[in-house]
Amino acid sequence: MVGFKNRYLVLEVSVDSSVPLDELQPNVGRAIKESILINFGDCGLASSLTSFQVKYLNPRTKLCIIRTSREDYQKVWSAITLVSRIGNFPASFNLLDLSGSIRACKKAAISCEEAKYEQLLKGVPVTDKLNQEMQNYLEKIKVLEH
Repeated sequence: MVGFKNRYLVLEVSVDSSVPLDELQPNVGRAIKESILINFGDCGLASSLTSFQVKYLNPRTKLCIIRTSREDYQKVWSAITLVSRIGNFPASFNLLDLSGSIRACKKAAISCEEAKYEQLLKGVPVTDKLNQEMQNYLEKIKVLEH
């Protein structure tokens, strides 16, 4: 028996800096699903939903990991490029990595997160709270499973 094959997309969400961070979290998956529905119809959405899941989202660095099936990843990827709004805010996505295993995805996501935190912290005093937040998000990536 062959296991279910997935693809993992590591994405950067580009939104205006005025977007409230708590507004971003629940609306990313919804925006992608709406884009699949608009561009591929009910049948396209139904086939994509079997494995589609937003596995990780860091509202501060705007890094996102999405899981989809191997058969539907091109459809999901296409729909993601066509997203123009998340909620009421203009947005776009930038694909940083595409991988076939959660292990490779975690490795790419951790390196992207570290680079983004390093960029965010330039010229800003590092507080214990900010350092703990970074460690918490990195830990969330490390414990991701299928």
